[in-house]
Amino acid sequence: MRDTLLVVQIVLSILIVVSVLLQNRAEGMGGIFGGGGEIFRTKRGLEKFLYYATIVLTVLFASLSLIIVKLSN
Repeated sequence: MRDTLLVVQIVLSILIVVSVLLQNRAEGMGGIFGGGGEIFRTKRGLEKFLYYATIVLTVLFASLSLIIVKLSN
């Protein structure tokens, strides 16, 4: 059981990395220093899906981590 949960956790971690890397970084380094000129921009389409998918995957990853710790004791 524990080994299966660890494999699922590895898969979730890979999916989180992929979803973060696929998100649009239109501002680049200029956004770090206050550049870019955009004050507000809504997320649409794939960008919105990736945003929410990243949140869901992260919550699942954290929950699974707590479950694995609980089963280890």
